[in-house]
Amino acid sequence: MHPWRQLTRGVRALLRRGPTDQAVADEVEHYLEEAAAAHRARGLPDDEALRAARVELGGVTQSRESIRNVGWENRVERVGADIGYAFRRLGTEPAFTAVAILTLALGLGASTAILSVVNPILFSSLPYPSPDRIVTLWDRGPDGARAEVTFGNFIELRARSRSFAAVALTKPWQPTLTGRGEPERLEGQRVSAGYFRVFGVTPALGRDFSTDDDRTGVESGVLLSDRLWRRRFSADPSVLGRSIVMGDERYVVLGVLPPRFENVLAPAVDLWAPLQYELSQPRAWGHHLRMVGRLRPGVTASVAAAELTQIAQRPVVEYGRQPWASMATGFTVTPLQEDVTRGVRPALLALLGAVALLLVMACVNVTNLLLARGVRRRGELAVRLALGAGRARLVRQLLLEHLVLALVGGTLGLLLARLGIDVLVAFSPPELPRLAAVGLDRTVFGAGLALTLVTGLVFGSVAALSASHESPQGTLHLASRRSSGAHRRVRGALVIAQVAMALILLVTSGLLFRSLNQLFAVRPGFNASRLLTLQVQTSGQRFSADSTTYRFFANALAAVRQVPGVQSAALTSQLPLSGEADMYGVRFATAVSDSTSDHSSFRYTVSPGYFETMGIQLRRGRLLGEGDREGSTPVAVISESMARHRLPGLDPIGERLTVGDNWHFTVAGVVADVKQQSLALADANAIYIAGAQWPFADRVISFVIRARTDPATLIPAIRQAIWSVDRAQAIVRVAPMETLLADSTAERRFALMIFEVFALAALALAASGIYGVLSGSVAERTREIGVRTALGASRGGILGLVVGQGMTLVGIGALVGAVGAAFTSQLVSSMLFGVSPLDPVTFLSVLAIVAFAALLACSLPAWRASRVDPVHALRAE
Repeated sequence: MHPWRQLTRGVRALLRRGPTDQAVADEVEHYLEEAAAAHRARGLPDDEALRAARVELGGVTQSRESIRNVGWENRVERVGADIGYAFRRLGTEPAFTAVAILTLALGLGASTAILSVVNPILFSSLPYPSPDRIVTLWDRGPDGARAEVTFGNFIELRARSRSFAAVALTKPWQPTLTGRGEPERLEGQRVSAGYFRVFGVTPALGRDFSTDDDRTGVESGVLLSDRLWRRRFSADPSVLGRSIVMGDERYVVLGVLPPRFENVLAPAVDLWAPLQYELSQPRAWGHHLRMVGRLRPGVTASVAAAELTQIAQRPVVEYGRQPWASMATGFTVTPLQEDVTRGVRPALLALLGAVALLLVMACVNVTNLLLARGVRRRGELAVRLALGAGRARLVRQLLLEHLVLALVGGTLGLLLARLGIDVLVAFSPPELPRLAAVGLDRTVFGAGLALTLVTGLVFGSVAALSASHESPQGTLHLASRRSSGAHRRVRGALVIAQVAMALILLVTSGLLFRSLNQLFAVRPGFNASRLLTLQVQTSGQRFSADSTTYRFFANALAAVRQVPGVQSAALTSQLPLSGEADMYGVRFATAVSDSTSDHSSFRYTVSPGYFETMGIQLRRGRLLGEGDREGSTPVAVISESMARHRLPGLDPIGERLTVGDNWHFTVAGVVADVKQQSLALADANAIYIAGAQWPFADRVISFVIRARTDPATLIPAIRQAIWSVDRAQAIVRVAPMETLLADSTAERRFALMIFEVFALAALALAASGIYGVLSGSVAERTREIGVRTALGASRGGILGLVVGQGMTLVGIGALVGAVGAAFTSQLVSSMLFGVSPLDPVTFLSVLAIVAFAALLACSLPAWRASRVDPVHALRAE
């Protein structure tokens, strides 16, 4: 038959089954009539002729079925019937179906959600042309640590290097956009010409920066992000060439970046302006600029690093170098993707391992459920085989049941994944890169669906083949609820695997929990209770004079101190645990201070009352006061660790020190150490100087305000107090100090939250696996238990028998899991603080938790076994 006719015939048969069945019946009936007529023609009576025709046909029903089985549509119909049977059969066991579907949904949903987060961060290519050729360049310190580069070194490397198609510099910039409404401080970047060429990006509107735009003395241009263009300028194309005011400075809008441009170095940035540095400026030799480059085709990062090292070791007269920027130890060249993910890579890889364990546990649990179900259905399958059902049909039906189970569980899992992704993004730490790219994309969806189908086929084939390869005679001869020793061993091995994997996740979660407790026990060096922080950045030409800046902040501080509910207030150039790291070189006049090679220290310019407001303890000498003003003897207060490391065995009070090149101060006091960067890092050297005695005025100042009550209630009044001095200044980053303290541990808390969820789910899966195996074992051994009871076994003995069986499996699994946890805990060692990866307290605590959960899982089957009536058990046989 022609393929088209076969197709149309099959579709017609599927859509019109009634008329098709009637046509088959008519055809069979017509054949009977013709055959009977032929037999009558040979002289047979009517009854014998009809009987002979039926014998010749081989049965009316069989003939109809044979005709119906011809054609592809009948195979489709049989599969559809088997799928319908699978749904009906699963509906008769709602408890089993619900547990299996929820288990699969949990495993698949968690794996898809985590993969959706990890994939764009660690594995997907960055959204740039040839992203593997984009690198970051770092100056290398004497100890090999990375450091930001100087403008002077950049000029030399750009001129002498041949490995790069483009190189550029960038630094943070936070301008205040004024105009309609309240002033808004924006996140921006100052960049050198060529920054966007490094990323292979051109503006969607307007033009890129040119080398002329990057010269000092010319009118500054600015490029806008697409979101800022739409939010503040209503996506108006005529904004090009228009001047916008930031502070009281004007910037000409040169272009708008494409909407899909993802700035991985600073995702929150909304506008860019030229760097406009000159070698004659003092700032040209400060280590505060980040350098990126695009490698030429065929050049690797290692080749570029080797070339930069050669340039560093061979200075030339044309490019002078400062002693602190001599490039003597060379440069580090790192692929951009590796650079932006280096801080979160260990945690994300550990999460991948955790979700893989949870998925395997879910599949193992469902496999155990299906094996137990297969044992219960042995009698049914044996009867069907004895009545003539084909093994292939039985295997197909069982596989379809399991595939339906997997698809329903997978569908629910993908819905859970969508919800899980939103939760993960909401609770993720701010330093997690590429959050904008996180989503349930087609690749992840396809991977989740494929994983679902593979899982269904794997555990479905195991259970289906196991159940169908039984002898009908042997199965009917034995009690249908018994299972072979091989079945029990397989299910026992699966429970051992579940316990081992649960223990691994619990140990990892326990280590993180203990680490976080240790971290929160660290004293930050100040009192965060009822302490409010906010930041103000002056902008505009009127603040070019230091006196104007000093006067504004002094008046603003005085206004804040008058707000009802304010106990005390002060100013500081940087806040602890805020991500700020303003550091200067500090050298002491005493020779012993040169015993250390690291002279860098955190530099704070503060107002009188700062230490009292923060709750920082005085250790020796005095604090800074109102008398430390311009014209008086310059003094400084140093941290306790600086006095201990730089002036060992000496009295620091009265010691002279030099900050930077030539700013001299005398030590007036020593205060307690303060955690500046992280609670997990060692105490850092710090120097505190009165703002009026620092050589220049800081343009960005943080207020610290100690409140008598809840500081959040004072925020509106404090804003109005500052704006009463100058309405044009933006107030940003308003947050209680306790929030900054909590945010400093966000990465560890995020990892702990995920591992805790996975560990609890794994413990529940392991406990349910133990319960399922023991329940099945009790059901299968009912006769044996009845015989034991009839022969005098006590209830305590039966309880011990069942509990001993379960705890033996748990003990083996715990031993395997402890060995595995000893290896896997090394993956999270970088996130631990004050806790060893082999912490005995954690391991023993987890073993106790697993043992307790296992006892609970064993108790109900054991109690049920102890209540077996021997008479009923033997009569059932």
